[in-house]
Amino acid sequence: MDHARVHPKVLHSNATCHKWALGAFAELLDNSLDEVCNGATYVNVDMLESEKDGTRMLLIEDDGGGMDPVKMRQCMSLGYSEKSKLANTIGRYGNGFKTSTIRLGADVIVFSRCHGKDGKSSTQSIALLSYTFLRSTWKDDIVVPMLDYGRDGREWNSMIRTSLEDWNKNVETIVQWSPFSNEADLLGQFNLMKGHGTRIIIYNLWEDDQGQLELDFDADARDIQIRGVDRDEKKRQMAEQFPNSRHFLTYRHSLRSYASILYLRFPPGFRIILRGEDVLHHDIVNDMMMSQEVKYKPQSGADGIPKDSNMVALVTIGFVKDAIHNVDVSGFNVYHKNRLIKPFWKIWNPAGSGGRGFIAVLEANFVEPAHDKQDFERTSILSKLETRLIQLQKKYWYSNCREIGYTSNPSKKQISGSVNKETPTCYVPESSQSKRKYSATDGKGTALASDKLCYNSNQKRRRKEPERYSAYINSRLSASPKSRIQSSSEQSSSCDDISDQIKKQAKGGNQKTSNAKKSFENENECFRETTSSGKTLQSTRESKLKVQDVSDGEQPLSDADLQTLEKLKKEKRELKERLERKEEILGAVLRAMQCDKDWCKSLETQLEAVEKKIEDLNKEQGALLQVLKKKI
Repeated sequence: MDHARVHPKVLHSNATCHKWALGAFAELLDNSLDEVCNGATYVNVDMLESEKDGTRMLLIEDDGGGMDPVKMRQCMSLGYSEKSKLANTIGRYGNGFKTSTIRLGADVIVFSRCHGKDGKSSTQSIALLSYTFLRSTWKDDIVVPMLDYGRDGREWNSMIRTSLEDWNKNVETIVQWSPFSNEADLLGQFNLMKGHGTRIIIYNLWEDDQGQLELDFDADARDIQIRGVDRDEKKRQMAEQFPNSRHFLTYRHSLRSYASILYLRFPPGFRIILRGEDVLHHDIVNDMMMSQEVKYKPQSGADGIPKDSNMVALVTIGFVKDAIHNVDVSGFNVYHKNRLIKPFWKIWNPAGSGGRGFIAVLEANFVEPAHDKQDFERTSILSKLETRLIQLQKKYWYSNCREIGYTSNPSKKQISGSVNKETPTCYVPESSQSKRKYSATDGKGTALASDKLCYNSNQKRRRKEPERYSAYINSRLSASPKSRIQSSSEQSSSCDDISDQIKKQAKGGNQKTSNAKKSFENENECFRETTSSGKTLQSTRESKLKVQDVSDGEQPLSDADLQTLEKLKKEKRELKERLERKEEILGAVLRAMQCDKDWCKSLETQLEAVEKKIEDLNKEQGALLQVLKKKI
């Protein structure tokens, strides 16, 4: 029967699913890690130079069980995978090896040695998957030349599958389109193995628009990095300054950084060796402070019962230790079957600084990864997980953000999902505003004077007051008296300048405190007017309701009266919330005032010390003048 042909362009098309080069490296590391069950103890990633033309090549090798001739052909086939049947492996689609190698370079040659099992002799195989060869010879089908050898005692003999002519043609093709000069050089690669395993060499590496290799081997002799937008010099400098945020700042361009967090747990005794040096495993939880653990059980069934009662994700949340320095680090690190799928996944994107410094780690085995293993398939289970994670982040951040220097006073809507962009300091609820504008005692729809006053002041303060208060309070609380004294003493060049500057600072601090008091008193007056007007309106309405009750006797309240009562209750709740906000602002102002008071005391102490020093200097100066006069 005829069969569908696979054109070589499919190789390049499939490789584009890896938009990120380090994601292709991760696929190859996964294959080596899966060989732990076959005895693998390491995977080695390094750079080689071709003896033919001196170009640079990639080496990925492990000491796993290797592949016999049958498995080698399955590995080179598109869409074939046995890993989907295994519980502890992440592979599913059978395209990972092909897409990842062609993503890094145009050509790949594979050497694999496998010990014989069940009475079979040991074998070693060579396979060439060359996009350059297929395109240069105008092939309309994917042809993969292979060579197989079997062991007979101590010697390796050719395993000819069809004819000697086909064998010689495969040898000629592999030698022509590979970095090796003859069959002896090809067999010499097996001598570099430790008994058994697989050795992958990727060559004709891709270049960028400037003609440079996409992979940078020179920036760090211990690392393989990516050129371009993923590597920012500012981030590299910040990584040295903030070690607990280093992986967030460097994982996008550094293979060593990415490989260290790629797996939640390294198998015991397994090593990842990058350019001759081990990659140290890093647990992101160690970068956290104030960490907490939360259990999440997905509800995937139609009746709300999960399919697997043991399917629970343990989410570890906290602040990164560098959050106190305002480093913009945030996101969830989501693993699937021990493999990192979404590094620093930023789900919540508020307009301000909300969520900054928050990081989390979880292993979600109940959601399926996409083809490139850099994202998850969009399912209802994933949507529910996102919603829950956003709630966890908001609740934790709003409850603990003050501990790292941020201030926030969220409403219930902000925590549940809708974030209010503005929170005015002098605020009248919308419902009460509309009612007060059109319900006056004269019955003509004239707004109350207090409503006009507070409404007009609202429009001005809505934009200015929150920023001014927050900036003032943060600046006063963040600076200690000691630091203020040190900064003032550093700027002065003489004792007289120090005393003058201290006096000016004391006056400035008192003036700022008095300004804060005045603005706060004005705001409280506006609040009291609003509250008194609300109480007056409420008492008027209550008196009307009482009169109606007396005139109607035992009749119940009408629907309109009940609605009015509900609105009044709502106003009462809103006024109570505003009062609580005022108390918080008042507390912050009082703390700032106390801080200024302590600061003034310290300045007075320093001023006395400086004046005493000036007095001592004057005495010394007088004594010196007398000595000079005597000498003269």
